[in-house]
Amino acid sequence: MLRVENLSKNFDRLPVLKNVSFSLAQGEVIGLVGRQGAGKSTLFHLLNGATSPSSGIIYFDGVPRRFSNRIQAQKFGIETVYQPYGQINRFDFSANFLTGRDSGIETTRQTSGLVEQFNVTENILLGREIRKLRGFGIIDWDRMVEVARELLAEFELPPDLAHEQVRNLSDEQRQVVILLRMLYRPCRLLLLDDIIPILSFQRQKILLDKIKKLATQGTSIIISSDDLKHLFTITDRIIVLYEGRLVADRRTVESTPREIVELIVGSSRQDQVSPLIWALESYHSAQQQSEELRRTQISLKESLEARNSQNRQLVERLGNQLAALDHLNTALQATQRRLITEREDERKVLARELHDQVIQDLLGLSFHLEEVEGLEKSPVLQRDVAAIRQGIRNLVGELRQMCSDLRPPTIDHHGLIAAIASLAHEWAERNDIQLQLEIDPALGRLPEAIELSVFRIVQEGLNNIRKHAAARHVRLSLQRTSAANLLVRLEDDGHGLAVPTNLAALSINKHFGLVGISERVALLGGFMNIESSKGNGTILQVEIPSPYPLIAD
Repeated sequence: MLRVENLSKNFDRLPVLKNVSFSLAQGEVIGLVGRQGAGKSTLFHLLNGATSPSSGIIYFDGVPRRFSNRIQAQKFGIETVYQPYGQINRFDFSANFLTGRDSGIETTRQTSGLVEQFNVTENILLGREIRKLRGFGIIDWDRMVEVARELLAEFELPPDLAHEQVRNLSDEQRQVVILLRMLYRPCRLLLLDDIIPILSFQRQKILLDKIKKLATQGTSIIISSDDLKHLFTITDRIIVLYEGRLVADRRTVESTPREIVELIVGSSRQDQVSPLIWALESYHSAQQQSEELRRTQISLKESLEARNSQNRQLVERLGNQLAALDHLNTALQATQRRLITEREDERKVLARELHDQVIQDLLGLSFHLEEVEGLEKSPVLQRDVAAIRQGIRNLVGELRQMCSDLRPPTIDHHGLIAAIASLAHEWAERNDIQLQLEIDPALGRLPEAIELSVFRIVQEGLNNIRKHAAARHVRLSLQRTSAANLLVRLEDDGHGLAVPTNLAALSINKHFGLVGISERVALLGGFMNIESSKGNGTILQVEIPSPYPLIAD
């Protein structure tokens, strides 16, 4: 239906679009993506006649077309929906009401086409007024209001909004009115220019369903949006603009979000792509949660209005108490993080002092005793000196192990993977327990605070097995999940737990191992799960969100 060949647009010798070519079949939905300034809005302006191309051809139904304005494009069934950035405040609509002729008004990126003095019904059906008798200029207002209410209900807006003046609407309500006007008109090509963010999460879903329905009815759609989740839900193809050039035209089912983001930013470097993907996913999740909270707030408000003032005061007090508890919890978590950080710093300093001072002094004493042993002629004294030197060696070994427990030097120089491997090897040899270690080779480095916390979690978990499990075989696994989180799994074949784990009871009985692990996991924003039964061993599983997430292909 639509074919674009080598479409270009220059503004004062500055190229904005460069030789863009693509096609669009009837009933096909295309997603248009690119960074700000990539040329997305300019492409829409060229397709809907708002501006003329510098070069290139637009074929519509196989015939070359050159639209001089949007009115001409609308006559061929091309409609565009922009965000409601502006309004039309003055215009004579008498010809429109009496004859049904087009008014000649053009809307651009800066104007929404909404008439501030008119109500919602008049704006939705502007130019498509319902008349009582064909050929007469008598408008059937009752029928128009009925139609407007039906359209508003599709987007879950109250029916009374049909009589509200546009100047009193919120930005989201304005956007819905513009959408309803375009959806009420039959069109063949619908251009949606970044209109999704202004809608609430629920109305976004309604719009996506509308787009799917229009596509099945034969309407072709190009939707510009930064929300890849939505585009991968409804589009057949995704085209990517980069610095004015079309760099990719991909079938959606054959692409991945990571691939599209790499094309958008013009790089496959993980430090550039991963934060953007994380931001997109976080925004989508936050938007959904925000919408759920908004609905909950509305429901709570309606419930409060139906109750007496005493109940309202009670709810307000409870809300204040919850807010105070949230603040207190946040402060406690911040304090606990600071204490853990300070404790790790103190351990590091103490380990360094033991290694650099005490151990070196003991080694010097051992060398001095070696000289004394060589000078001494008495076999008895030689044996005594040798025994003392051996005791010093044992003490140095224990101090070195203590330094390693306080602050493993491997984690500072080689990272978490090497530190865990070293810890597992030493623990297995020291306790004569078989340990199977599985570490994802692609795990990579993490921030120091996370690596230290994960190391302490594993260290405490192994100590619990040594003290309480009576196990002979242990399996330790560190893997990335499909959501790029870090999954730590520690299994043993010990005697297990006779009763379900109760962290509160463990804390009361001063068994702080699992309690300490749970606190570290909570501070990292993760979760912990323990599976155990008497005689069947124990499985400790910890999942920690990664600061460097990836979208699984």
